[in-house]
Amino acid sequence: MPTVDPSFRYVWLIWASVFLLPWTALFLARPTLRRRMFRVSTLTALFGLTQPLFVPAYWNPPSLFDLAHRTGFDIESLIFCFAIGGLGAAGYRALVPASEHTLTPQSHNSHLHRWHRAALGIPFFVFGVLVMLPWNPIYPGIAALFAGALASGLCRPDLWRNTLVGGLVFLAIYAVFLVGLKLVWPGYIKAVWNLGDLIGWRPAGLPLEELLFGLGFGMYWSSVYEHVTWRQRDVLRLRVIAANEKYAK
Repeated sequence: MPTVDPSFRYVWLIWASVFLLPWTALFLARPTLRRRMFRVSTLTALFGLTQPLFVPAYWNPPSLFDLAHRTGFDIESLIFCFAIGGLGAAGYRALVPASEHTLTPQSHNSHLHRWHRAALGIPFFVFGVLVMLPWNPIYPGIAALFAGALASGLCRPDLWRNTLVGGLVFLAIYAVFLVGLKLVWPGYIKAVWNLGDLIGWRPAGLPLEELLFGLGFGMYWSSVYEHVTWRQRDVLRLRVIAANEKYAK
């Protein structure tokens, strides 16, 4: 990996922190999503502690106090994971409002729902197995996210809309941030990512692995809250309620 330009010292901190801007805007604009966003973001922040698995095998960004280079851990990863967790969980919901209700206890024992715990554990199992293989750790991470999204959809078919549309929404958001990174700090991606160990095809000069991560993360995280809490979204039901209220006026 080439020597990193000293001017890139705070790029990772700035870029990670910028994700907090749409997070804060969404948090303030949608009070009904605040509790969910904070809970999911707090949980997701813990995944920032996995940074040593990816440094320097996947990338090697300069960080505050040079923590990433010296220990593998860094503060920026916690900020980044906190922000994208809330965006992944609430982005789709902000665009497509829906009524929600809790599934009945009886439904927990249905043919598909009985795989509830197994489906939630699939991504951790997949990552744990695949990360032991001799390849870049980003690929087990991506595979785990897609496996988790697939398992969630098979266990809870009612969540497929969340999963698919949520994945595309977050991919679009993430792609915009990646393009911004490339344009504002030219040469940063080439200097920090271990491109020689990754797939050669880079759409718009962006690592394909980052785009796959964005899609997989959005697909899995957009439905995980409902899956964990046994809740169900109903867009059609909300439209009916809105129509009735309008007719009543």
